[in-house]
Amino acid sequence: MKYKAIIGALFAVSSLVHSANADKFTLSSPDISEGSKLKNEHVFKGFGCEGGNIAPSFTWSDAPEGTQSFALTAYDPDAPTGSGWWHWFAFNIPADTTSLEAGKTMPDGSIELTNDYGAIGFGGACPPPGEVHRYIFTLHALDKKLDIDSTVSNALAGYIVNANSISKTSITAVYNR
Repeated sequence: MKYKAIIGALFAVSSLVHSANADKFTLSSPDISEGSKLKNEHVFKGFGCEGGNIAPSFTWSDAPEGTQSFALTAYDPDAPTGSGWWHWFAFNIPADTTSLEAGKTMPDGSIELTNDYGAIGFGGACPPPGEVHRYIFTLHALDKKLDIDSTVSNALAGYIVNANSISKTSITAVYNR
């Protein structure tokens, strides 16, 4: 009985330490902030939208110990599709990367998937007129480099990323037209 209590206490302390370290993992951007409206440069060009279709810049810090790569996604859960809308899905971003510049190519070794517009890479916001949509930019610290390629679906890649995520951090912006 005492051993169960001791093991339980050790597990609880271990979880708190891991959680405290994971809480330091942060994502920031000079281009967007939590709850802010996306600028026109991050809006799609097409489908009735006239934006620059440029991905925001990002920086991150304090990745958890054991991080072997990163995955970055941009997802709109409010799209009227029944399954949301993937605006961006990149993975195998090297573990020594701590930033991405707007409009620049991804670091060597990174893989970008086809977004829901049908193009590889970032696709900006373009909700139906009159609707406010959320755009969730999430960075995952992964425990390995993923053994998948650019032909997988966003849904399958999401499953694999979540299965290998040590920690994640997000910024949610909004947009309407």
